[in-house]
Amino acid sequence: MRKRPGMYIGSTDSRGLTHCMWEIIDNSVDEALGNYCSRVDVVLHADGSVSVADDGRGIPVDVEPKSGLSGVELVMTKLHAGGKFGSGSYNASGGLHGVGASVVNALSSRLDVEVDRQGRTHALSFRRGIAGRFAGEGPDAEFTPDSGLEQVRKVSQKTTGTRIRFWPDNQIFLKEADIARESLMDRARQTAFLIPGLTIAVRDERTEGEPHYEEEFRFDGGISEFCTYLATDEAVSDVLRVQGSGTFNETVPVLDEEGHMVPTDVERRLDVDIALRWGTGYDTTVRSFVNVIATPKGGTHLNGFERALVRVINDQLRASKLLKNSDDPVIKDDTQEGLTAVVTVRLPEPQFEGQTKEILGTSAATRIVSQIMGSHLKEWLASTKRADKVKARNVLEKVVGAAKARLAARQQRETQRRKNALESSALPAKLVDCRSEGLEHSELFIVEGDSALGTAKLARDSEFQALLPIRGKILNVQKSSVADMLKNAECAAILQVIGAGSGRTFDIDAARYGRIILMADADVDGAHIRCLLLTLIYRYMRPMLEAGRVYAAVPPLHRIEITNTKRKRGAKKEDRYIYTYSDAELQRTLLDLEKRGISWKEPVQRYKGLGEMDADQLAETTMDPSHRTLRRIRVEQAEEAASVFNLLMGNEVAPRRRFIQDGAQELDAARIDA
Repeated sequence: MRKRPGMYIGSTDSRGLTHCMWEIIDNSVDEALGNYCSRVDVVLHADGSVSVADDGRGIPVDVEPKSGLSGVELVMTKLHAGGKFGSGSYNASGGLHGVGASVVNALSSRLDVEVDRQGRTHALSFRRGIAGRFAGEGPDAEFTPDSGLEQVRKVSQKTTGTRIRFWPDNQIFLKEADIARESLMDRARQTAFLIPGLTIAVRDERTEGEPHYEEEFRFDGGISEFCTYLATDEAVSDVLRVQGSGTFNETVPVLDEEGHMVPTDVERRLDVDIALRWGTGYDTTVRSFVNVIATPKGGTHLNGFERALVRVINDQLRASKLLKNSDDPVIKDDTQEGLTAVVTVRLPEPQFEGQTKEILGTSAATRIVSQIMGSHLKEWLASTKRADKVKARNVLEKVVGAAKARLAARQQRETQRRKNALESSALPAKLVDCRSEGLEHSELFIVEGDSALGTAKLARDSEFQALLPIRGKILNVQKSSVADMLKNAECAAILQVIGAGSGRTFDIDAARYGRIILMADADVDGAHIRCLLLTLIYRYMRPMLEAGRVYAAVPPLHRIEITNTKRKRGAKKEDRYIYTYSDAELQRTLLDLEKRGISWKEPVQRYKGLGEMDADQLAETTMDPSHRTLRRIRVEQAEEAASVFNLLMGNEVAPRRRFIQDGAQELDAARIDA
């Protein structure tokens, strides 16, 4: 943890330091989630340390039999130790006493823990994760390593709680790292909104010569109050509260009696609580939380909320005739114009993407949130109560108005851009041009994907080889109009770069390159992209095909590394490698090598795409004219590609149905991956 702190807290600047503080606060908040804690006190001390105190149950102080350590020392020094005390400790939590606490301890030059439990106050200190005792105040005091809790005083049997104070380690954190008071206040206020009845008190003692800043937060109205607080515009609807729960099964590894990890199906409960309202404004404010932990980048729960919102509002707009069947459906941005919403879910052991907990990854949350949100929203929008009916109608009309404004703005932009894409004098910015202007040797490689482009830049000869990247599969021009083709950015860029026009006006003498080489991955998707490009060339640049100036690059599928060849002095590095271009060729080559007693490195490297090849490998096999293999595309081949696309993706359905029916009889069922 000390070697790679960024893995656990994101960074070692102010953001990482603030994250450490909240790992400790979240442990106290977990107690509040279970109704064991009613108050949390946070103090920012003048010496840079932070203390957090709560009146929860207190960290367990009993000795854990397997490790021989007290509960306090165990959870402060071992990763994932929170589950040691039974999975029933919390029904839902943002961070168990486990990873978070141990990370903060490891990254602190000093950490003091006091636990009120079982009628006594138990104390223990740590220095950079090592348990022991300090002889004085602060992290520079003399330290003696020592395991075991110290009982410092007696307290009432009813008195329980935990107090933690930590000093961030200046060997880990940047000198300028600091906890911003405003961000602390905002999140403390937010947490108090999310847990009705919890008091969070914040005290900042870092101000010199001024009274210390103090503020307390407590909100009994929960997220309905939070939604009203976040909204800044006049309300179109009242705050709608959506609550419900669902269950899902999850397979998790569980330790059996022999200490083996056994996959076990566990039923989980997910509680959903959402507050939302629409206002007259145009901004969208949506906050999402999992067990009171903010998920600023959303996740599966937010996906479920947005999916239900769009689906139900579209259904209701069509049911109320505000949207005709011929009209395009409204989109997410339309439904969320002027929306303020707080989306919270609670579940045990949520799956986050990383310890920083910015994105929820539990897949079942999408389905459960979508179902609960959809049913409640549909009931409200279709309500026959007069007050609700008026509010719902206002919301629907606002969404339709947002959709009309979006379409009008798009139409205006398109009108301004009506100038033909081919009339632009500037070449596309993504073109990587060559220096030579002569047609004899100049080549244009149309490359699939940005990853392959990066390798191709290093592999090419910049004197005569130009590169034009395309993003995935271009428009199928077989069933598109000329206008649609010209509107498509990738198609327009290809025609513009070649610079000879299109269709009947295509002038091959004006072409900027002597060859067009299609360079796609050696897989099914690569073949699909080549067919799309050939269809474009066949329909709008046929003279290039007729002149034999269109080629397909032939990248290898495998690379065999020979291990027992005796390399002669001056032998080339390439002598150690053999490239094959199909699975059948690979098998033949391996059999031949085996017969000759030549061994090779296992496993044989298989290229999944051009981007996996090093620049020297791509140059040697695919781009260097002295080594590569090119496949010249004839008009007949392009014509066949166009007819196949017309059959499979054209407007005529009947021929496609016959093709499927006839082909079904010839299909080998064993080849179906199902």
